[in-house]
Parts: sequence; C-alpha cells; structure tokens
Amino acid sequence: MNFRLAAPARWLLPLRAGVALCLVALAGAAVAQPQRPAKGSAAHITQVTQRVNTQSIAANARTTVDWPSYGLNHSEDRFSRLTQIDAGNVKDLGLVWSYNLESTRGVEATPLVVDGIMYVTAAWSVVHAIDVRTGKRLWTYDPQVPKEHASKGCCDVVNRGVALYQGRVYVASFDGRLVALDAANGQKVWEQDTIIDRRFAYTITGAPRVFNGRVVIGNGGADLGVRGYITAYDAKTGKQLWRWFTVPGDPSKPFEDESMRRAAKTWDPSGEYWKAGGGGTAWDTLSFDPALGLMYVGTGNGSPWSHAKRSPKGGDNLYLSSIVALDIKTGKYRWHYQETPGDNWDFTATQPMILADLKINGKPRKVILHAPKNGFFYVLDRTNGRFISAKNFVDVNWASGYDKKGRAIVNPEARDGSKPFEVIPSAYGARNWHSMSFNPQTGLAYMPVQGVPLTLMDDKAWSMNSNSPGQPMSGLGWNTGKFANVEPPKTAPFGRLIAWDPVAQKEVWRQEHVAPWNGGTLTTAGNLVFQGTSDGRFVAYDARRGTKLWETPTGTGVVAAPMTYMVDGKQYVSIAVGWGGVYGKAMRHTDRQGPGTVYTFAVGGNAPMPAFVNYRMQELVGGVPYNAADVQAGTLLYVSNCVFCHGVPGVDRGGNIPNLAYMGAGYVENLQNFVFKGPANDRGMPDFTGKLTAADVDKIKAFILGTADAIRPKPAAAPTTTSSTGATPRQ
Repeated sequence: MNFRLAAPARWLLPLRAGVALCLVALAGAAVAQPQRPAKGSAAHITQVTQRVNTQSIAANARTTVDWPSYGLNHSEDRFSRLTQIDAGNVKDLGLVWSYNLESTRGVEATPLVVDGIMYVTAAWSVVHAIDVRTGKRLWTYDPQVPKEHASKGCCDVVNRGVALYQGRVYVASFDGRLVALDAANGQKVWEQDTIIDRRFAYTITGAPRVFNGRVVIGNGGADLGVRGYITAYDAKTGKQLWRWFTVPGDPSKPFEDESMRRAAKTWDPSGEYWKAGGGGTAWDTLSFDPALGLMYVGTGNGSPWSHAKRSPKGGDNLYLSSIVALDIKTGKYRWHYQETPGDNWDFTATQPMILADLKINGKPRKVILHAPKNGFFYVLDRTNGRFISAKNFVDVNWASGYDKKGRAIVNPEARDGSKPFEVIPSAYGARNWHSMSFNPQTGLAYMPVQGVPLTLMDDKAWSMNSNSPGQPMSGLGWNTGKFANVEPPKTAPFGRLIAWDPVAQKEVWRQEHVAPWNGGTLTTAGNLVFQGTSDGRFVAYDARRGTKLWETPTGTGVVAAPMTYMVDGKQYVSIAVGWGGVYGKAMRHTDRQGPGTVYTFAVGGNAPMPAFVNYRMQELVGGVPYNAADVQAGTLLYVSNCVFCHGVPGVDRGGNIPNLAYMGAGYVENLQNFVFKGPANDRGMPDFTGKLTAADVDKIKAFILGTADAIRPKPAAAPTTTSSTGATPRQ
C-alpha cells in the first residue's frame, strides 16, 4: 500500500520553518566566524600567549600539554604527565630538527613552549623564538649586553631563560636590565634597570618568573662584593612594586624593614660587612604557591666568603644561604630557614627548589624539597618554614648533620680558616644550578650530583678590592677573602645522577658519569628520566630502576635541563645544548665543539644531526724564551687574573675558553697583544690596560711556559743494549 503525504500537515509547517530558521542562523554564524590564524603567524602567537597567566599555568599543570614556565609549573617539579613517549618506545626517539643558537658560550636555559611556539635564550641573554612545527626562527632579540660586562660575572655570560605572561616575553639581561618583549614579534615593550648601584659588579643570569602579574627577578654578584636583593615589577607597565633585601645594610642608616633589623643582630658590625655588600644574592631559584600567596626564594653565599673576615665575632649572618618566604603582593618577609649558618664556603641556597605534597609519618604535608650546594637534602614545611628532615646525599665534612631543631652541627675544623682545609663538598657544590625534578608517581627526586675538589684557607691580608697577587681573580674584582688550593685536594672529582626518596631520605639508585657538571633533569609519567651529560650525550633512564634506555650524542657537553610538550597531538622532547658555566669555562669532557644548539626529538624522528668539529688544540706550548726567575711571581699574577677562566696551563684542556698552554707559541710569545685592547675584547675577554703592566705580562708568560715545561713528558732514555753474554759492550 502506497502512502504519500500530498501536502504538509499543518502541524509540520511550524517545525519545518523553525528548522529552516536554525539552518539559516547556523550558516550565518559560520560566515561570521573569523578564520583561525595560521599556526606560527603573529596573530596565532598573540592569541595563544595572551592566555598565559597564573591560572592557565596552574591549569596546564594538570595536563602538561605546554611548558609555559621555567620549571613547567609554579611548583617547578619538572614532572610531565605526558605518556606518548614512555619506557617502552623511548628507544625509537629520533631527531626532528636542530636549531643553531649562534653561541659559543654556555647555554643554561630551559625553553618555554606554548602551542608550538618556543622561547629560549642563549649566551649574552639573546632571546630566540622558534616555530616547533618547522624548527625555523620566528624572531630574535639581542639586548646588546656590553662585552666588557663579562668581567663582572663569576660564571660565564649565561642566561637560564625567559618568563611568559599575557602576550609578553620577559628576559633579564646579563648586565642587569629587565626587558618585556612582544611575544609575537620580539619588539621591546618596556625596560627597567634593576641595578641599585652600578659602581658594584651586579649581573643577572637567572630566569625571571611572573606570579600574579608581578615579574620577579634577583641579581648575582656576591663573589665580587655586592648586597643581595629581589625585586618585583608590574608585568604590564614595568613599574617597581616592591624590593626585599636579603642581608642588612649599613647599620648606621635606617633599616628597610623589620626583617633587616632582626637580621642585623646576627652580623658583627666590627667587620664592616656592608662595604663588601654582605652577599646573599638571589640569583636563581624562585617558586610560588598560589593558595598560600607565598613565593620562595633561595639566597646566596656570603661576601666575602670568609666568615671571619665578614663577621669576626661570628653570628649566623641572616639571611645568607637560606630559603625565605615572601608575601607575593607586598614582598614582606614571612619566614625563613637557614641551611648554612655563618656560611664560610660559598654554600649558596640558590639551587632550584621543588614544592610538593607528601605524606610524612602518615600525615599530608605541604613541603619544599631542596638539595643545595652544601650536600644535604632538606624537607621543609612550606606553610611555616619548619624543619622536617635533612640528610646528606654526598660525603660531607663541613657538618656532621642537623639537630632536631634543624640547625647544622658544624665541624670546627671546617670553620677554622688558619690552614688549608679540603671542604667537602666544595664551592662548586654537591649540586649547583642544574635543575632537579620530582616524580609523584615514583616518589623520587632526580638530581645531578657532583664533586669538584677544592681546598680553602682564609686570606688574613684581604680587604675589599685589595687585589694582591695570589688572591683568586682579585684583578677582576673577586672578593672572597680566601685562598684556593694552597695545598692540592686529595679527593677525586665525580659526577652522577641520583634518584632520591625525600620521605625516607635515602638514595634509591644512581648512574655514575665520567665527570662533573652534568645537566638538569626531566621526569615524565611515561616512567622516564631525561638528562644531558658533560661528555656530550642526551640520555633517557627508567625512572623506577635507573636502567639506561636510550641515548644520542650532542656533540658537546650539556648543562641545561630538557623539557617536553605536545604539538598537534604529538609529544616532543627538546633540550638546549652549549657547554659552559663556571666549571665549563676552563674544563671540558668532549673533543667536539659547535654552536649552542636546540635539539628536538620525537618517536620516529629521522633528521640528520648537525655537523660538529674537533676542538682546535695545539701541542703543549714550548720553544719560547722566558726568565725562570719570573715563574713564582707569574703564578700569583695568573691566579689573580686568569685562572678561573683559562684554568691551569697544560693541566686543564680548556673549556669554552681556551687553555693558554695549548694556544700555540706565537700566541703566548705575543700575549701582551691580546691582554691589552686585544682582538678577543669584543667576545668578552677583559682589557687589562691599567690593571697589568708589560712586566706583569712577561711574568704571566713565564708561568705558562714554566708550567708547560714542568708537565711536559721527558724523552725516554736510550735503551742500553747488551751482548749475548749479558755484558755491556764498550763504546
């Protein structure tokens, strides 16, 4: 039976009309909807970076699709929840692209990535914006740091990265400026000079952070004699909002706040500590708890290093070598915990800290995890700063441990600076700025650990800027109040990766490396730990057992930490590579060199590795006449002007700065042409005009050549032949 509706039923007419109206409306909406900007275009970059703020960083922490902040999130745990790359398929990682940072000095930055737009810094604080989808440059910004400013820094012309917030990129330049850039095109929006007094050797090497619209940055320079502080600026306008000093100033002048008044009671004014600044520079770690409204800052070493010179009658010298909690709105002091009372060994507490929620003794605790230079792993309550536990993660001889109140039990022999003492760990630190990570699934923290031997002894003749031959790097403004390696150390250097249980306070597994100064770590929900090494490898380990699962060469040593993110549904791992830092200036553990490079990997990547060349290193210098009587005086001059950059002639091989004993006879013979207004000045070498004389340079040459002769292998004696009877034949 055929049935056909000849005409629409009356009850269908309104329905059909309504459907038609909806279709027209939808079509109109489709027409009116603007096209999405092309990925990587200026409009796209503006769109995706404008979304970055305190709330979006917290939201991203639940997925970790992007890497929008230096340590991934405000807790800075460097734990990625991504699992596309895991312990099962990490062996299939391959290079997708590499990017030339055009840098020959240290690269310490962790890149940021938001929807495939990467921001990373190279040496001299140069910012690069890269399209992850293509590996191509979007823009660069060079703050034009004066090259002569290199001599004001202790530890290479490095930069650890940028901050990203509401469409702007924030970078702090080596010479102390804070700059806001348009994230889409790299154009400068505003700039602020953060330095309170340019008569002193302030620098910035750390990455700024933005917390609740406040751009926060600290400064470096305690080794050269400055007073530490940390400053917050309005992210939109650059207006200074607050500043907190880490140590007290001249007690004859009004204190900035009550925290400085209390701190001054722990310093001996007879040492006139304020003339050398006191130190405490906040040059690296910054973390933030939005729920508590607190930011946490690690403070630096004393200036000078010598406690006896800085504060002759003793005292804890607050707030040196401490973790300090500040109110993010006002910058007001809330609490502190001092890890090294009366610092005497350059034991900064500036190494990256991690905020975590742990169950300790059956109770949930909001904690800070910290493993600084001094060799102890700390767990603190981050709500009030109370001590929970501390345990040494390397051999330690400056202290025997901590009492129940959290105070260090200091070895008196380590404090006594009247004779050489090999402090363990040394001023290079059991850990330095190289980032650690924490995986809540394994409950383990993963940290690069090291030993770089050093002996120290107080310099009784030291005074601010005394610059006497033999005072370490005093010709370039260092003010340590210590002699280094008057007696040679007895321990051996080492480097390792340690997985540490912060609740049980014990090591779970380790991987030994060939040398110190290995890169920071990344851990993921794919049961992985990634780390670059000083001998030029990028390695993935099983996070639970420590088994090596994958590695690839990087050409040169790695010091920075890797990171991971998703773009268009695919997971990538990136790492910025470039050998350097205070250790890497004078020493290295690869024979290859190349420009600073960003490597980006994914499963199935098959791009070719970039070309690298061998270090140009000539034979041990010789054949240049010198006066042997000048060697001793030249030794002292070399220690005061050259050693921390060029290393020990012939003994070290050079790092990103060459060892002078392997530069060739012509170079050493004509050293004065390089020391005074030389061709390397535009690459950061100091000009010693007015600081050294021609006679001084001749003595330095004598030391270089005399040391080379002293270590040069002696020719083997001609073998003595005998007759078949065993008698020596007559000549």
